[in-house]
Amino acid sequence: MTENAQTFATPPDSVDLATAFQRLSVILYACTDFDEVYQTVCSAAPNLVTGCDRASLMLIRNGQRVTVGASDEIAARVDAFERELGEGPCVDAIQDESAFIDPDLTDGTPWPRLAAQVLKHTPVRGMAGFRLMVNKEKTGALNLFSDTAGQLTNQSVNEAILLTSFVSVTLTAAHHREDALTLRAGLESNREIGKAVGLMMAFHKISDDEAFAKLRQASQDMNVKITEIAREVVSHHNARGN
Repeated sequence: MTENAQTFATPPDSVDLATAFQRLSVILYACTDFDEVYQTVCSAAPNLVTGCDRASLMLIRNGQRVTVGASDEIAARVDAFERELGEGPCVDAIQDESAFIDPDLTDGTPWPRLAAQVLKHTPVRGMAGFRLMVNKEKTGALNLFSDTAGQLTNQSVNEAILLTSFVSVTLTAAHHREDALTLRAGLESNREIGKAVGLMMAFHKISDDEAFAKLRQASQDMNVKITEIAREVVSHHNARGN
């Protein structure tokens, strides 16, 4: 469990839901990468959804279902069963754009093969899946598990829907932040390349196309990114000026 997840670990009846989500939003904003966001969400879910003991987060990447976060090894194992068998609440939630819940796996289930594996190898007795939509195309689902049959109720569903919506907004914001950082890094790199091209044009009395071609050739010959070559050119010029 991450430090952020430990910070959030508060019994659900000791704090109201609004305060809990406010605390979670602060923690998620401080996360430095997506893996930390995923793990924090999964660790927080049992404290936000009544009857939930464990949680996992499954996303679609390159057409494949991938578990990107889990509150513990048992949650991750159930996800592995879902991927292997191609059935379960998380799989159905992703495919059918809805929420799926079975509060008691021991009393009949829409996923008999999955239930057989879960009942045999884990303490999980109830489970539910809620679809995530990120940037309208990055989809996945939040899986919630209960170790006690019948503990996932209508109240659990309402809380889980709220959590899923919150997670979707958070992940969308995180992707936008990442895109902004990538763009800013690209602009910085372009500036470095532009400076290097200008310096080479002045020093060698050549055109901008010729200067860029020299940078690109050096990049290929040295197997170094062109931005690094450009940075070295600018750095060398600045050192000479000093």
